[in-house]
Amino acid sequence: MVASWRRVFRVWNSWRARVAALLVGAIALSGVPSVTLAQDAGGPCGSCQLFLGIGGTYHYWARNGGIVAPFILDWSEGRYELGVFRITTPQMEELYGIAPARRFASPYWGISLSRRWRVLTHRSLRLLLGLGASYKGEEDRLDSTHWNFAEQIALRWQVSSEFSVELAVRHWSNAGIRLPNRGQDFATLTVGANL
Repeated sequence: MVASWRRVFRVWNSWRARVAALLVGAIALSGVPSVTLAQDAGGPCGSCQLFLGIGGTYHYWARNGGIVAPFILDWSEGRYELGVFRITTPQMEELYGIAPARRFASPYWGISLSRRWRVLTHRSLRLLLGLGASYKGEEDRLDSTHWNFAEQIALRWQVSSEFSVELAVRHWSNAGIRLPNRGQDFATLTVGANL
């Protein structure tokens, strides 16, 4: 009886993973603009912006000390985002203030592709929500899979027609498909310029 339940659980997890991947792909690719970006505002990508900045990792349940270097390209007026992230330092967890801190993740590279929606706009400020997929260069105690879902909420200030500043809070997680699944949480502050 236990063996049959295990089989059912394995099939359920596999089915969930496939459906989740299809949903993320459909959302990320919905309404992808055609490849006419070169004709937009006179440049190689008239509606593209390149963002560079700094960030840090965190968790609601413990202190964490990772430093993040984000490199982000967005296009179609911020509707789509391709980000490359370098977690530059180890992430140490000190559970509930009890020493010693344990190493949960080593430095790694990650990449994400997201579809973003403008939720609110007020003068030069925009509130954006994003959903997509991410890939981590290593599996660790925070997340046991390379491929994950990527969620974000961001506040963008359009300083001028050419420059933007954005504060984003991001979460990468495999939605419990495989444990451990604490997820990777980080915030980034970036400055962007038109290409």
